[in-house]
Parts: sequence; structure tokens; C-alpha cells
Amino acid sequence: MSDDSATAPSPAPRRSAWEALTVYLHPSVLVVILLGFSSGLPLALTGTTLSVWMTESGVSLGSIGLFSLVGLPYTLKFIWAPLVDALDVPVLSRLLGRRRGWLLATQIVLMGAIVFLGAQDPVASPFMVALGALLVATVSATQDIVVDAFRVERLDTSEQAAGMAGYVAAYRIGMLVSGAGVIALVAALEAFGSVRADVWFWGYVAAAACLAVGMLATFMAREPTAPVREEGVSAVARVVDTAVGAFSEFLARRQAWAILLFVLLYKFCDAFAGVLTAPFVISIGFDKATYAAIVKGVGLAAALLGGFAGGFVARALPLATCLWIGGVLQIASNLAFTAQAVIGVSVPALTFTIVVENFTGAIGTVIFVAYLSALCGARAHTATQYALLTALTAVGRTFLASGGGFIAEATGWPVFFIITAVAGLPGLALLAYLQARGHFRSLAHENQD
Repeated sequence: MSDDSATAPSPAPRRSAWEALTVYLHPSVLVVILLGFSSGLPLALTGTTLSVWMTESGVSLGSIGLFSLVGLPYTLKFIWAPLVDALDVPVLSRLLGRRRGWLLATQIVLMGAIVFLGAQDPVASPFMVALGALLVATVSATQDIVVDAFRVERLDTSEQAAGMAGYVAAYRIGMLVSGAGVIALVAALEAFGSVRADVWFWGYVAAAACLAVGMLATFMAREPTAPVREEGVSAVARVVDTAVGAFSEFLARRQAWAILLFVLLYKFCDAFAGVLTAPFVISIGFDKATYAAIVKGVGLAAALLGGFAGGFVARALPLATCLWIGGVLQIASNLAFTAQAVIGVSVPALTFTIVVENFTGAIGTVIFVAYLSALCGARAHTATQYALLTALTAVGRTFLASGGGFIAEATGWPVFFIITAVAGLPGLALLAYLQARGHFRSLAHENQD
């Protein structure tokens, strides 16, 4: 490695442990944490939870893998992000403000989309399931655009690290609630004698009701200061100016294409394995109640600890070093699933595997979010640029990982997870390239200015 990390900015002045903890009680940070839960909630409903539902219904592994393509809106959300930056929601934006109006609008529509998806049948109506999942993903991606913009604009510099760590931890809690939580609820309803055809619907209804947390945050929040808009400029012109300015500013940077490729590939091995993690656990012999209990219990604790550990690492170490740590950990967590595949049905082994996955995944996510936030230095285009970067990370979860089911069927589970670990190496190679080219040194200087 080069000595790029040695030129990182000097650490911030030391604060007491009490100050470090009480920052999480700041109203703006609390709002961002609650919005993190709201953002994380829909993801499992079109991913892990939907995969378990389809696996139990008898849908083939290949078809389940292809269903990851419904995450396409997370990849393409940068296309309509300028609309969120430039336009207001009728009535709601006038009553609540530009950002809060968009937040409430997406939350209301998302609640309806989740209920619609839960009312479908994966075997009898696969097209309607795909349509419902696509609708949930589209509205969820729009909510993410608004929440990211709100987080950047609302938090003070002193609150950014705490807001980022709390947001990521709450995001994972939201995923666990709509993943392990919904699966556990479905298992409980079945145990009490409910008809199997109905239990998944009520599981999705419960998940939709949890969006009330995000709505509460929207009403609690203070609207960020809105930019001054030039009078006489049409809405179309504002959208075009926002889009052109955001993309041209980013592409004018040194190593822009290498940066974009790194963003695309860094989390790919996580996404590659993640598409089939739940079907893997179910298919090797665990029942969904055991899986949900482990994920909801020790998995939740590991995710929380990992999120705050990631926040500590992001504050204490240079950004390049943090990315190396996250990259190595995510490869190691995939190899834990290879060991699980060899061991088979063992609750202690599964507990260890889930702890490793959740703890390392949370650390890596916080670090990666810190990097993406650092890239969005042009405040006039923050929301659109952040949407572009996070959309690229979703490519691994959609296009690149969509064939995972066919690979698993051809190779078997142990070899499949080894392949997913190897898929993390190109991202590390790009990290080494960017570090050698001084990318992180220049990024540190930009954020100091």
C-alpha cells in the first residue's frame, strides 16, 4: 500500500465518553435513526423474506435468484433523484416543507405497496408478485433518496458520525424486523393454526404497519433550510440543471471511472451471497422459526454492536484503512457460510455464522456509507450524487447477483460461498489502485476545504 492514509486529516479533538453517547439523543440524530429504520424496512420484503416465502411455496432456486432483479429501482434511482431535488409534492410540501413532504408521501404509498405485495400468491400469480415487489422497491428507493438528502442537510458536522452509525444500525434493525421478524410472526401464526395461504399476508400487513415509525420521525423532524430558487425558472429547467450539474461535476474528477467501478464492486461479494442466504439456511435443514430466532436474537445484537463499532472505526482510522478492514471482513463472513454448509444442521454453528455475518456486515456498511458521503462534496448536488453512488452498489444486488441461484445449483453450497468470497477480490484490487493514485489524499483535502 502507499502512504496515502498517512496524509489523512488530524483526528478531531477528544470528547468525553458521555458526550459521545449523548449525541445520539440530539433531536436531529434521533430523527435520522428513526428514518434509518423506515429505510431498511422494505428491503427484506422484496429480498430475504420474499425468498423464504417462495422457497416454502415450492418455487425453484433459479426463479428465486431471478427475483433479485426486482431490486432494479435501487440501481436506477439516480435517474429520478433530480425530480426529488427540484420539485415539490403537491399539498404536502406546502404543509410540511420540501423534504418532509416527500418523506410522508413516499411512506404512505409504500405502506399500500407492501400490503398489495403480501396479498399475492407466488405460485398462482408470479407476475403479480413481481409487480408488487417492483412497486415496493421503486417507492422504497425514492424514500431512500429523500432520507439521504435529509440526513446530509439536517445534521451538523459534529452529528454526522453519530447520525451515520445510528442510521446504519437502525437500517439493519428495520431489515431484521421485516426479515426475521416477519418470518417469526408467520411461523407463530402457523403454530396457532392459521391457514398457510393467509399467514404471509398478515406478515406483510404487520411490516407495513411498522412504517408508522418513519411517519413519526417525519412529523418530529425540522425541515432543512430550502435552497433559494431562481424566479421564473420552470420545473423542467430546474430538473435538467440539477441532473446535468450533478453528473458533470462528478465525472470531471480524477479517476472518476475507477471510483465508480470501485463503488460497484466493493460490496458485490456481500450481495452475491446475500441473495441466497435465507434459502441456503432453509434448504440445508433448518426450520424458519429457528432461523428467525437466531437472526432476531444474537444476530440483532451483533448488528447493533457492529454498527457502532463501524462508527468508531470510521472516526478513529483513515478512510482507506477502514475500507481495507471492511473489505477483508466481508470476504471472511462469506467463508463462514462455506463452513456452515460443510457442518450442516448445527444451531451453535449457525449462531456463529449469523453473528459473523451481521457484525462484519454492519461494520462494512458504516464504513462504506462514510466513503460515499465523503464523495458527495458538492452540496448543490448531494442528493443526486448520493443516489447515483448508492444505485451503483445496488447493481451487485440485482444484475450481477441475479444468477446466483443457478451457480448454487450447479456447484453446491460450499463451493458457491467460496466463489462469492473470491468475488470480493476485484474490489480490493481497485481499492489498492485508488490508494496508490492518491485518491484518498485528495478526498481528505477536499473535505477539509
